[in-house]
Amino acid sequence: MEADEDRKPIRSTLVDQVYERLMELLLDGTLKSGDAVSIDGTARHLGVSPTPVREALARLESTGTVVRVAMRGYRVPEMPDAKEIADIMDARLLIEPRLAELACARVDDGWLDALEKAIDEQERAPHTSDAAAIREYHRADERFHRLIAEHADNAALLRAYDALGGHGQRFRLFIGIGVRDSAHAIAEHRELLAALRRGYGPEVYRIMHSHIVSVKERALSEHAQAVRAAAPLT
Repeated sequence: MEADEDRKPIRSTLVDQVYERLMELLLDGTLKSGDAVSIDGTARHLGVSPTPVREALARLESTGTVVRVAMRGYRVPEMPDAKEIADIMDARLLIEPRLAELACARVDDGWLDALEKAIDEQERAPHTSDAAAIREYHRADERFHRLIAEHADNAALLRAYDALGGHGQRFRLFIGIGVRDSAHAIAEHRELLAALRRGYGPEVYRIMHSHIVSVKERALSEHAQAVRAAAPLT
């Protein structure tokens, strides 16, 4: 029994490492839209067994970052279109302001400090196109929003938030949302944190709503630029 328990964290860590490595390959453009991702081939490339690769790819599939192809493994999907991005952002507008308002009613110093730490980590992350830097920045950004979602203490809204979160990761992967707009996003996070410290729910709702509207506008602008860059020269 003890041997089984000892193996669990090691196995989990290996899956995490494979997941992070696959994300790096996607972010740095080694894996591109339409590319096939073979479990056995990836395992050989990374020097691991197929099992952690299979589990890591299943995690990526749950976010839409890769898609399963019957009898053929996985592939990297095409770039999301503007309507898909707008639809996801509109859903976030319905969910995240309410989560922030609910969280505001349960403010405590430890939670506020954790939010500030997440913003500080965003600021410290290198704001470059390097894959590792992009992951570092987005982890801090995701941590900020997740801290709010979890603190709201509403299981139904949290499930809805989780369902949308993976799609945001996919959008960032394909069109680079987040690092180029970092100054705006960080300023908006600090404005939201200040409102949470004041503890007035309607103000928090308004600021989070405004933040997601801004994220939507920046996402659609980045998408339009990515589409133009990918268009063949005539």
